[in-house]
Amino acid sequence: MRPTEQPKAVWAVAFACVVAFMGIGLVDPILPALAADLDATPSQVSLLFTSYFAITGLSMLVTGFVSSRIGPRKTLLGGLLLVIVFSALAGASGTIPEIVGFRAGWGLGNALFIATALAVIVGSASGGLSGAIILYEAALGLGIASGPLLGGFLGGISWRGPFFGTAALMAIAFVAILVLLQETPRPARKVGLTEPLRALRHRGLLIAGLVALFYNFGFFTLLAYTPFPLDMGAHALGLVFFGWGLLLALTSVFAAPRLKRRFGVVHTLGAMFGALAAILAVMGFGVETPALLAIAVIAAGAVLGVVNAVLTEAVMGIAPVDRPIASSAYSFVRFAGGAVAPWLAGKLAEWVAPDTPFFVGAAAVAVALGVLVAGRRVFAPAPSAPVLVAVDGSPRGVAVTAAAAKLAADRGAAVEVVHVHRTDVLAVDGETRERAAASLARRLEQLRAAGVPAGGHVLHADADAAVSAILRRVEEIGAQTVVVGRRGRIAAHATVPVLVVPT
Repeated sequence: MRPTEQPKAVWAVAFACVVAFMGIGLVDPILPALAADLDATPSQVSLLFTSYFAITGLSMLVTGFVSSRIGPRKTLLGGLLLVIVFSALAGASGTIPEIVGFRAGWGLGNALFIATALAVIVGSASGGLSGAIILYEAALGLGIASGPLLGGFLGGISWRGPFFGTAALMAIAFVAILVLLQETPRPARKVGLTEPLRALRHRGLLIAGLVALFYNFGFFTLLAYTPFPLDMGAHALGLVFFGWGLLLALTSVFAAPRLKRRFGVVHTLGAMFGALAAILAVMGFGVETPALLAIAVIAAGAVLGVVNAVLTEAVMGIAPVDRPIASSAYSFVRFAGGAVAPWLAGKLAEWVAPDTPFFVGAAAVAVALGVLVAGRRVFAPAPSAPVLVAVDGSPRGVAVTAAAAKLAADRGAAVEVVHVHRTDVLAVDGETRERAAASLARRLEQLRAAGVPAGGHVLHADADAAVSAILRRVEEIGAQTVVVGRRGRIAAHATVPVLVVPT
């Protein structure tokens, strides 16, 4: 199944993710207008980000506790309901402290929704973990891209418009999930309140969280502070950050998987961190040139999209704990950078100079690069043992190979295909050696189209020799699982688990 061929429930959750992530950049175009209309300083207005991300990060510690008791569906709906209520209240507010407080409630709803949404998409989407992460990051990028555009359009009418617009869109998402997402069973085990914090004892997860913390410091310095030195109207700011978010979405979906496959996690992230630090430094030197700042912001989107996708997928495979717990622990740490950076950037501009926030952001990203290099071994785990799939010339080979592809994608493994060409009987449809080779090529293409590394060969043998040869090959390559289309002697004699695919 292709990444775009998803169940309706997955698309409903993905749409809600888009709207949820709009909240990150939605207020960007109206920050100068808020400061002017409500007589506030940049650092005071930036508290909209600080309260939002501080509460989001802290709330991540309880998302697993709540979801494991009331179920993912109720948790998603509850989070959406909170966002609807608090975004509407923020739009009806008259002072910065009121908006900051309601943004905190908005952050609580977002935390309940976002953490649970990732787990639901990973569990329900086609294409394994990689396909789910790509879909999630696409929703993130689209939301971040469309947030400023919508914020600029509605903010050009009134600074209250973006808040009410979010409430309306979240109400649509609420109805979509209510209708399309069926009630899912509660997890068999209830998550304890302290489990995310205990998960940070795992060195790999802690290192990944620290990398993300310092990276997010640079990320949200750019996002929250740049609208002030850009000195543009709401519409122009919306267009600049739309370009930024659009590149972020495109690179997270198309560039990140290719770069990761070719260069690996550490080299890809290292190059992107270096590029982001350089961009922030250039913004510092060109702080009085709005055109340069606008170009740099848009260019940064390409870098941020790659980092978000590669780092999120890496974290999901690092910690030896359940993915929702790993996600909660990781998000708790990384959102600390998002909470501190906006407020500190405004204060640094007031205390020192307008260019200082960008230089400090560049330094924070450089620290992220240093932590990445020092802890590089945790991002390069031992490759997973391969999956062996045995097929013949019958039509069931397509379904058997598809099952092997999903299993391998979930486990980050390669697949070896053994195409059995029977020499003791007339094979299905009179299969010849040439047709067997062509059938093997189609199965390998099927696996590669699914994003799974694959190799294989045609086995010319009679029934007894074929079984013996496959069992020997299982031992030679250290296969973790064998996938077949019918129960037989391979399933009876294999020393590893055998998945029999009903066709």
